[in-house]
Amino acid sequence: MSENTVIKARSPFAEAFGMFRRNHAAMAGLFMLFLIGGIAIFGPMIYPGNPFDMVWVPFTPPGQEGYLLGTDYLGRDLLSMLIHGARVTLTVGLAAAFVTVTIGITVGAVAGFYRGWVEEILMRLTEFFQVLPTLLFSMVIVALFGASLLMITIAIGLVSWPAVARITRAEFLRIRELEYVKAARAGGVRDNRLIFGVILPNALPPIIVQAALMVGSAILFEAGLSFLGLTDPNVASWGQIIGSNRQYILDASYTVTVPGIAIFITVLAVSLVGDGLNDALNPKLRER
Repeated sequence: MSENTVIKARSPFAEAFGMFRRNHAAMAGLFMLFLIGGIAIFGPMIYPGNPFDMVWVPFTPPGQEGYLLGTDYLGRDLLSMLIHGARVTLTVGLAAAFVTVTIGITVGAVAGFYRGWVEEILMRLTEFFQVLPTLLFSMVIVALFGASLLMITIAIGLVSWPAVARITRAEFLRIRELEYVKAARAGGVRDNRLIFGVILPNALPPIIVQAALMVGSAILFEAGLSFLGLTDPNVASWGQIIGSNRQYILDASYTVTVPGIAIFITVLAVSLVGDGLNDALNPKLRER
C-alpha cells in the first residue's frame, strides 16, 4: 500500500489533530491553558490560605516581606487571591460559554431545520438580542437580579448567544439539503433524530471554534462587570481583584496590573487554541 493511500485512509479527526499539533501557536496556547488549569486545581493545595485574610500592611510592593506579588489595599496576599481566583474565573468562563452554546445551538438548529415562519421568528429574536449593547444589557440583568456568580454567568450567556445561533443556522441550512439527510428523512427518521443525531454532529466544527472563543469573551465580560463593581465581593476572581483595587490604580498599579496580565494571558491562550481549532477543523485548510 502506497504512502498516499495510507494518508487518505486516515480519519478526519486524526487529520485535524495532526494539523492542530503542527500549529506551534495553538500548542503554546494549549500548554498555557493546561498550566492555568493546573494552577486553578492544585494551586490552593500548594499555596493554602484564605485569600481574604489580611496578612500584612496594605500596599506592600511585590517581593517585599516575603509576598511575591505584594498585598492589596486591605493587606491581603495578592498571590493567594490570584491562585484562588483562577478557579472562579475559569469556571465562569466555561459555564458562560456552555450557556451561550446551548442557547445558540437550540435557536440556530430549530431555525435552520424548520425554516419558514419558525425561522423568521427566531432570527428576528436573534437580531433583537444582537443589536442590544451587550455589556449594558448584562449590567442591567446583574443589577436587577443580584451580582452572584450564577447570575453573572447567566447574564453573559444571555447576551452572547446570537453569534452561535447564526453559525448553527448557516450550517443547518447547508447540511439539510445534502443527500444523506434527504435519504434519512425519506427513511422516516424523526425530526429530533435528524437534528441532533444526523445534522448537528456534522455542523459541530465551526460551533466548537466559536465555543472556544466564547470562553475568552466570557472571562473579559466577567472582568468588565467586576471593574464596574457588579460582582460578588465574597468570591475571589481576577475580575473581582481588579474591581476592588480600581480606585488605587495610580497609587499601587500592580494590584490591577497583575490580575490584568493573568486575564490577558488566559484570553490570548484561548484565542490561540481557537485559531488552531479553526485551521484544523476546516477541511479546505486540511487539503492544502
